[in-house]
Amino acid sequence: MIINKEEIEDLLYREVPDFEIAKVLKKNIKTYFSTLEERFANSKGRDFLFKHTKAIDTLLQTVYRVAFRSSFGNYPPMRDSLPITLLALGSYGREQLCVYSDIDLMIVYKDIKGYNTQEIIEKILHILWDCGLKLGHRVHEVGEIFEVSKTDITIKTSMIESRFIAGSKHLLAELDNELNKIRHHNQDEFIDAKIEEIKKLHKKYPLSMEPNLKDGEGGFRSANLVYWLGNILYNVNKIKELPKEIIPQDEYISFHKALNFLFSVRSALHLANRRKEDRLRLDLIPKVLEYLGYENNYKEQMRFARKVSHQLKVIKLYTTIWINALTNRDFLNPDYPILRLENPNSSFVELLTILSNQKEEFQTHPQFLKALTHAPKPPRATEDMYEIVAKIFFQPHSASIIQTILDAHLISYIIHPLKKVLNLPQFDGYHQYPVGIHSIKTLYELEHIQDEYIQNIFNRLSPREKALIKLVALLHDSGKGRNRDHSIVGAEIFAIYAKKLNFDTQEIKIGKKLILEHTLMSSVAQKEDLHSEQTILKFASHFPTQKMLDLIYLLTYADMCGVGKRIYTTFNANLLRTLYRQASSALSYDKKIGETSKRVRKEKILKNSPQFKSLPKKLQRDILSIPSDLLFMKYPPNKIIEIAKKSKKLKELNNHNISLNNDNFLSIEIIRKDNLDLGYLLNKLRRLEIVNMDICKLFGGIKYFNIEFNETVDSSDIPLIEDIIYNALNSVHKLDLPRPDIKPNEIQIDCNHSNEHAMMRINCKDQKGILCYTINIFDNLGIDITSAKIHTKTNRVNDLFLIEKNGNFCNNTKLIIKKLTE
Repeated sequence: MIINKEEIEDLLYREVPDFEIAKVLKKNIKTYFSTLEERFANSKGRDFLFKHTKAIDTLLQTVYRVAFRSSFGNYPPMRDSLPITLLALGSYGREQLCVYSDIDLMIVYKDIKGYNTQEIIEKILHILWDCGLKLGHRVHEVGEIFEVSKTDITIKTSMIESRFIAGSKHLLAELDNELNKIRHHNQDEFIDAKIEEIKKLHKKYPLSMEPNLKDGEGGFRSANLVYWLGNILYNVNKIKELPKEIIPQDEYISFHKALNFLFSVRSALHLANRRKEDRLRLDLIPKVLEYLGYENNYKEQMRFARKVSHQLKVIKLYTTIWINALTNRDFLNPDYPILRLENPNSSFVELLTILSNQKEEFQTHPQFLKALTHAPKPPRATEDMYEIVAKIFFQPHSASIIQTILDAHLISYIIHPLKKVLNLPQFDGYHQYPVGIHSIKTLYELEHIQDEYIQNIFNRLSPREKALIKLVALLHDSGKGRNRDHSIVGAEIFAIYAKKLNFDTQEIKIGKKLILEHTLMSSVAQKEDLHSEQTILKFASHFPTQKMLDLIYLLTYADMCGVGKRIYTTFNANLLRTLYRQASSALSYDKKIGETSKRVRKEKILKNSPQFKSLPKKLQRDILSIPSDLLFMKYPPNKIIEIAKKSKKLKELNNHNISLNNDNFLSIEIIRKDNLDLGYLLNKLRRLEIVNMDICKLFGGIKYFNIEFNETVDSSDIPLIEDIIYNALNSVHKLDLPRPDIKPNEIQIDCNHSNEHAMMRINCKDQKGILCYTINIFDNLGIDITSAKIHTKTNRVNDLFLIEKNGNFCNNTKLIIKKLTE
């Protein structure tokens, strides 16, 4: 018990001052609150709240007794003769007092001469304050109760749910007459005000990743409204006492189960936070789980959050239906079309058909919602149902239809790909809603585009393309909650469901691709350099047609808007538009897009290799940022990783790394950051025939050279070749080279190869020194080679150079051709 009654009686007998008794009560209260965790472990839900309420009742009854004895000593009047009554208000009055909730008290009195009621009331309050109890209180003369109730809707609400604690039952009978007047006064005005209040709260606190258990959708206030309405209309003190035609037994059982669970959650939330808290904050969930007896791991956190979301939806559904049944009112906006139930005997398929035919944005009347929820249906969706569902996505406001299906708890039945993610939480600190709600909001945003530029793109789509992108928007996260990548799983789920809805093979292929890559555009736009041609080409290679690019842009916009407020901003809107426009322009480079597509596939293989995954994240990013496609096109993943590792160690190796191999033929591999006089090196080795040379620009100003010859050399020549390489690395040499025999038509130059690179190709007869002569020209003009592919076959050379556009090449093309051909 909260109070040691024997000790209090002894103090009263000894006529100890009130403040001394308050000290003892304060100690009793502190001891009691320290045991609440243990008490909660043994008694959860409504039972815990009831017992806690009764413990506070005992305290207040004791304080009343102390004040009574203190005022009258050994000559007290009859208890019922003293015209003072203590009443509990709010959650305390409903016997649902949570651990740190406000203890709301109303003291009602009748001003009769000789009883000094004001002095006794002050004594009661002072003792309570000295006890350290956090108290909200009102004091009213019984005759003013009715008038006071008319001043404020909140005061009236608290009065109609008041509950007797202690004091005069004679006065209570008089008070009950006043309370009945309050219940029956302006009922319509009261009902309208309470419903409007709930509507505002639901708009302020929608279902989210951190739901407000008290004021949010499906919260306690929704359940309380049913109680308040039942109290004034039917004079009942419990929801279950309402007529069965309004609240059927099966609905009440589901509702009561949900409410009892949420009572436990709220109590655990208070205990975890050590103070009043109605928002189920993500940071408090681990501690809440401990109090509820769950294992504290990620899996249990997910299971718990799903259950909370589901039970809030249960309360939302039934309170919406019951409030309408009680009052013939609803939470709907009268300015929007309302879908009403025309025929109460409509079958499930008929109701679904009515839904699928809605062309306007609408709200669903509670009676339609109830009919849809309770209409008999087969165990699984049938083929004719799939035809009806397919029609939904061709309507301009399909989100309204899907929302109705969600509210009726039929998403898992009708759109089964969302079954596993319906209430799935997203503990990523980014998404503000569980997956199911986010998915519907994504669809809603697609149908309510606020960006005119994006709206024009959507308007250009055909009806089938619009239906396809809507289905993709709804199912884009349907693969979450599995062990595999959610994009891959989601694409597979989409393909199966889209086929049931009669989308063709090509449409399904497009939808799968969009879901597979649905995070790419926002990631690239916000994390990559949008002025890098490589970035744009790699992105465009994923969406090689304008239509695909349009669709991923639309999906990305809707997905970001569906995450929550302040996610899609002017800043990232500009980033997305820049990426979209740049990629649209890049689509004209068909050949370059094709090459980049091959590179992207190679990168995917590379990223999945264990060697790559074991690298530091910084080095992984550096490898993927390498501008040279040649490195990825030609070399296997292990070789690319080896080159990257050597590049990272250049500072320890005087900024260069040299490898010679003379097994089957001579090959020279050089990785350097500073100078390499390549013309000098090739000139010194001109007696050897080069069959292949690769030049690849890496990262941080580092280049990779691989030169292959068609023969081996004598082992005694290796030191000489090494000296030549070191000379080429350490100084620049002036060369007097013989001119090769090249005809102008054997040189091809394209300064519009891409935005960042020009291209030069030489295809002529093989000649000693031709490569070193060409490289020497480039060195003298300050031309930077990004990538080079040198190849000799059947006495002809085919040299391809990819050159960085810094002005030195394209401004000197005539000079270069002249030097090569005269």
